[in-house]
Amino acid sequence: MALSRRFLVSAAALSALAGNSASSQPRQWPNRPIRIIIPYAPGGPVEIPGRFIADHLTQRLGQPVIIETRPGAGGALGTKQVIAAQDDHTFLMITGAVAIQPAVQPDIGYDPLTDLLPVSLVSESSMCFAVRPNAQFQDLQGLLAAAKANPGKITYGTSGNGTTTHMAPALFGIRAGISWQHVPYRGAGQLINGFLAGDVDVMSADLALMLPHIREGRAVALGVTAPKRSEALPQVPSITEVVPGTGIMIWFGICAARNMPGSNIDKLVNELVPLRSGSVLGQRMAASGGTLLLSGPQELADRLRHELPLWRQVVAEVGIKPD
Repeated sequence: MALSRRFLVSAAALSALAGNSASSQPRQWPNRPIRIIIPYAPGGPVEIPGRFIADHLTQRLGQPVIIETRPGAGGALGTKQVIAAQDDHTFLMITGAVAIQPAVQPDIGYDPLTDLLPVSLVSESSMCFAVRPNAQFQDLQGLLAAAKANPGKITYGTSGNGTTTHMAPALFGIRAGISWQHVPYRGAGQLINGFLAGDVDVMSADLALMLPHIREGRAVALGVTAPKRSEALPQVPSITEVVPGTGIMIWFGICAARNMPGSNIDKLVNELVPLRSGSVLGQRMAASGGTLLLSGPQELADRLRHELPLWRQVVAEVGIKPD
C-alpha cells in the first residue's frame, strides 16, 4: 500500500513537471485566427488580393485568416485601430495612400515609419494619363506644349483629392515646369463618366481601369506612370521618358503594429512565397498591367522612406489641402 502511494506521488510529480515544462515552451504561432484589416469600404480594389491572400494563408497556417473592412477617414480609422490593438494576430492591408495622408493631414495621429512594421509589398501597378481621341494633343510632348502655352487652363481629372492618381500628375507638373488644373471626382466611376463626357482634358487613373477604354478606342494613352513601359501597352511611353524622375506606382502592402514579433512576420512572408510563381492572383494582375511582388519587409520599408518625404514636398509645392 505504501509502495502504491509512493508510485502515485511520483507519477503526479512527473506529470506536474511535464506540464510546467510544456507551458514554459513558446506557443506555436498562429494559435488562433488571424485578422487582416482593410481600412477601406468593402468592394474596393485592395480587397481582391486581400481575400486571395487570406484564403491562401488559411490553408498554409492551419488557422482561419479573416478579412475585416474598417473604412473611415480615408483609411486612417482602420489603421489607428490596428496600431492601438498591438495584437500579434492582426495585420493591416495598406495602399500608397498611407504615405500621402501624413502630408495632406499633418495631424493624422500616427507615423507610418514608427507606428507600423512593414511585412511586404503585395503588388504594384501603373497609372496612365489619357485623353479622348478628339483631344487637341495626342502625346506627352503635345500636352507639355499646350500646358506651357495656356498656364492653368489644361485640366486633369482624378478619382479624388490627395489620392495617388492626384499625386502622379501633380509631381509630373512640378518636374515638367507646367501649371495645370486639378479636377477631383468622387471615385473612379464618376471620373470615367466625366472624362468621357469631355469635362476634363486629361484623365489620370489606374491603368487597369483605362485599358478597356483604350483598347476600344474611347481613350488615347499619353503615357504610363511606371518607370518603364508596361507590357500591357508596350507602344505607350513611360512619362519618365519625357520628364525624368516622375515614375510613380499604385501599390498595396501588408503591415503590422510595431510590437509584432519579427518571427511572426518572417513566417507570414515565407508562407506567401509560393504565390509569386504562377498563381492565379499573379496571372490576373499581369493581365491588367500589374505585378505581384510579395517581396518581404525591406522593399516596403524602402518604398515608405522614399515616398513619405516626396509627398510632403509635392503637397507643399502644389498647396494641396484636405477635403
